[in-house]
Amino acid sequence: MRRILAAVVLAGGIGIAFFTLQTSKPGWWERLWYPLRYEQIVRGHARNYDLDPALLAAVIYQESKFQANARSKSGAIGLMQLLPGTAKGIAVHTGGSRFVVSDLYNPEINIRYGAWYLHHLLHKYGDEQTALAAYNAGQDNGDRWRRDGGGIRFSETRAYVHRVEDLKQIYRDAYGAQLRG
Repeated sequence: MRRILAAVVLAGGIGIAFFTLQTSKPGWWERLWYPLRYEQIVRGHARNYDLDPALLAAVIYQESKFQANARSKSGAIGLMQLLPGTAKGIAVHTGGSRFVVSDLYNPEINIRYGAWYLHHLLHKYGDEQTALAAYNAGQDNGDRWRRDGGGIRFSETRAYVHRVEDLKQIYRDAYGAQLRG
């Protein structure tokens, strides 16, 4: 009986500790749940393309959870889940001439292309939510939603934009000055 009571008390204590940490969200706890891999690459390309590094980290986390070998059912590849056709266009715009699909598994190249693309979308649309919606659902949809003035039409894309915005704040809170470097 004492062992059962001890187990219940221990489980309750662990539950209370977990709830307290989830509620108070100290930086070390957030860093445990939301890692920042490839930090120098993220910071460097955020600086190079005039992006908020927390936004860039949030997109990477949402797209691939920082898994460089990620591949979606739709064929998107790498950390920032770029489609090969999109990446080939980015390579041409950024002066590349020898693009190969396997390049998208290289964190430096993938983040560079994704940062360029995110910068392009932010410049094109002039606001972060529409740029993120276009990143997720494609520029054709972003153009149509903007032209029609009805907002983001796909519930999945609305959820994506909301999640990336939440993640951006989490990365700011968890990494702060370290991320801005």
